[in-house]
Amino acid sequence: FVPIRKKGKLPWQTFEESYDLEYGSNTIAIHTDAVSAGQRVLLIDDLLATGGTAAAAASLVAKGGGQVVEAVFFIELGFLDGRAKMGDAPVRALVKY
Repeated sequence: FVPIRKKGKLPWQTFEESYDLEYGSNTIAIHTDAVSAGQRVLLIDDLLATGGTAAAAASLVAKGGGQVVEAVFFIELGFLDGRAKMGDAPVRALVKY
């Protein structure tokens, strides 16, 4: 388990990634030592909407040298086309709207 949190919420050195929201922007962070070079990562989040947060999280994994091999979400708002921002990684959702 590797937490990816909003900027300023993690207690150690971090990589940061900013992304746009429908109503502004935000920044998330990951510890610099959380992902090793060549590590394969399963990205799990509660919601896939516009894809901004998920794409930023995948970018943070890449900054650490890892690769997101699949992204899984509990809920996907398909009409917002967040999958388009996820690149080549397969995307799965338990519930789609």
